[in-house]
Amino acid sequence: MSPTRIRVEPGPSRLRSLTDAYPDGVLAADAHGVVVVMNHQAEVLLGVAADDCLGRQVAEVLALQDQDGRTWLEVNDPYRALRIQRGVPEQSWINAAGEEVLTTARLVRDEPLAPLAGVAVALRHGRGRARLDRERSDLVATLAHELRSPLTGVKGFVQALLNRWDKLTDDQRKLMLTTVNADADRLTRLIAELLDVARIDTDRLNLHPREVAAPVLAQRVVDSVTAGSSRPVHLDVEDDLPPMLADPDKFTQVLTNLVENGVRHGAELVRVSLSRIEGASGVRLRVEDGGEGIPEELRRRVFTKFWTSGQSAGTGLGLYIVGGLARAHGATVEVGDSPLGGASVVVDWPGPSGED
Repeated sequence: MSPTRIRVEPGPSRLRSLTDAYPDGVLAADAHGVVVVMNHQAEVLLGVAADDCLGRQVAEVLALQDQDGRTWLEVNDPYRALRIQRGVPEQSWINAAGEEVLTTARLVRDEPLAPLAGVAVALRHGRGRARLDRERSDLVATLAHELRSPLTGVKGFVQALLNRWDKLTDDQRKLMLTTVNADADRLTRLIAELLDVARIDTDRLNLHPREVAAPVLAQRVVDSVTAGSSRPVHLDVEDDLPPMLADPDKFTQVLTNLVENGVRHGAELVRVSLSRIEGASGVRLRVEDGGEGIPEELRRRVFTKFWTSGQSAGTGLGLYIVGGLARAHGATVEVGDSPLGGASVVVDWPGPSGED
């Protein structure tokens, strides 16, 4: 397949052809404030035709307004800016259609501290930022909902202990304190999830990989989840497994999230298996459950943020964290059907050689 080529027209339209290939809107004005360049994306965002704008004053063309009705030029006035100023940071504006437009600008000077030679403004639609804002709002709402339940339990039991300490038996006090401790652990896990999501989003995960024995870590996870949920979790380990290259804490977190996800969705049985990866160095981790499963058309979405399924869905961050931690280690993750009737998640974890 031949590469896509952008046709550049000869003559005056050459620069326009080049700027039309740029994904954002571009508008440039000379030292006198006359528009000299305007591409198609700028036409769309400003609601004007470039051919009608070339040669006009930038104040007439860049008619974006803020919430107070002031225009971009009134607020920034680059032609009266100090000579040390080199640009205008990202700002939010409203166009004639009522849509948000984000702008940044570069003040062009022939040399430092020289008079202004021109202004170049980049424009892009605010939909991308709106999507990020919605994700942040979803995250805050989800966490507020998840935090409210354990906090309510902690508050209620502590208040009961304070008000009725002398009237409670030792067994009653122990039960209340045990419940408070469990709710505190849940709060700790939620906060840890939030921190992990932030590190994954910003590519700032701190990993300390080393050769580890996967069966030892897996047995700890199985014992912990079984004790906490009273659900059977079976562990099958192939003989003579090779070592695995992983941060042990992160591998434990991945496996814990997968097993708890199976338990949460009503699986009567969750099975964890560790085996060799055929033809490669490393360990294959497979977690299967007998729950309701994941439809094939949804499997590409399960590792996205806030994806949930079923009535017993959690924060929607567990599998997102699984995917992020696995990718950070160079591992691959696939979702399929389980012989138990539910979902199967397979993670191919690299060995010390770094091969997948």
